[in-house]
Amino acid sequence: MASRESGAVLAIDIGGTKFAAGLVGADGEIIVARRVATPPGGDAETLWTALTGLVDTVVREADEPVTGVGVGCGGPMTWPDGEVSPLNMPGWRGFPLRERLAGRFPGVPVRVHNDAVCVAVAEHWRGAGRGSADMLGMVVSTGVGGGLVLGGRLIDGGTGNAGHIGHVVVDPEGPACECGGRGCLEAIARGPGLAAWALAQGWLPGHTQPHGPAAAVPGGAGVQRPEAPGEDLLRSGVPGEDVLRSGMPGEDVLRSGALDEDVLRSGVPGEDVEGAGVVSSRPEGDRGSEVLYVEAERASGRRLAEDAAAGDPVARAAFARAGRALGIAIASATHLCDLDVVTIGGGLSQAGPLLFDPLERALREHARLAFAARVRVVPAALGQDAGLIGAAALILAEDHYWTAPNLG
Repeated sequence: MASRESGAVLAIDIGGTKFAAGLVGADGEIIVARRVATPPGGDAETLWTALTGLVDTVVREADEPVTGVGVGCGGPMTWPDGEVSPLNMPGWRGFPLRERLAGRFPGVPVRVHNDAVCVAVAEHWRGAGRGSADMLGMVVSTGVGGGLVLGGRLIDGGTGNAGHIGHVVVDPEGPACECGGRGCLEAIARGPGLAAWALAQGWLPGHTQPHGPAAAVPGGAGVQRPEAPGEDLLRSGVPGEDVLRSGMPGEDVLRSGALDEDVLRSGVPGEDVEGAGVVSSRPEGDRGSEVLYVEAERASGRRLAEDAAAGDPVARAAFARAGRALGIAIASATHLCDLDVVTIGGGLSQAGPLLFDPLERALREHARLAFAARVRVVPAALGQDAGLIGAAALILAEDHYWTAPNLG
């Protein structure tokens, strides 16, 4: 086996929309990387073939000996065995990913961890959290995930799920969460939740009118936009608990069939996914003439951010609501773990001050004890490379980021 100094680590980042693979040197620099679309609806072997084809291309182009394989993949998974069942890839249910990769790369360590954990590891090792002893790395995108580093070491927990900040409860009477609970941070702050909540509150994508009379909606002659529910919320300052509870994020709307579900899944600023031809129509016998008929070019988190930046009161209220929920969750995590730094990445973080300003206000409102008040919240620094860099760190910086026994 080649020494780590003379070769490179194969890093793999597995997502519902893309596979990424790269060779990463000992210094954390990516030597070569490639990305391909995840085969939509692929069965287990179709997905495996796409992944191995990508991996073979990267290894061939880099022309470096592979000294280890690190993988970040969505959950759930059995850790550290690396049997994965990503929710957004139905073709892989109980798929023995680590075992299959170990068969292709015998004699080198193969390590699989949660994709959000890998992003957190990357930011601690080579990104915005570098030099911090106690850090929470968060990803706010189509979901909300995280990884926890304490005393300079990744904290895994017994099942590898430590740092799962998305299911910290920020409002016990808040919206239902896909996990089966209620009031989880993820239910309020994930990208699709923002878009769904805003649509339910009267947001018309691309038809921003922060002031003045309502505008006609394309495809709905004579229909006017009602007074924006978000405007009063913003005038009154930072939205509080009532705002977090208001409007189950898209739940009633989705049940009624009023929105294209794919559009809500795509609601993440910065992602290259767009929803097209969204139609919000009146369910039979429901809400009468007050229901808007909307045809939008796209209803996504990116459009929501654009409209919020342009002054749309509902769009701004959606980001204020999410930011407040994030601030409350971070305050709780800081009191529990005595954090120095929290990094926030993922598509939603690209909204900038729209998200970070209400987050900071809520954090300072709730983190009052001196040790908690010192925590800093910063944007993640590594962008789309974070997943690969963090996966490589499971091998290259194992003393800090890998504790599981017996798997190499």
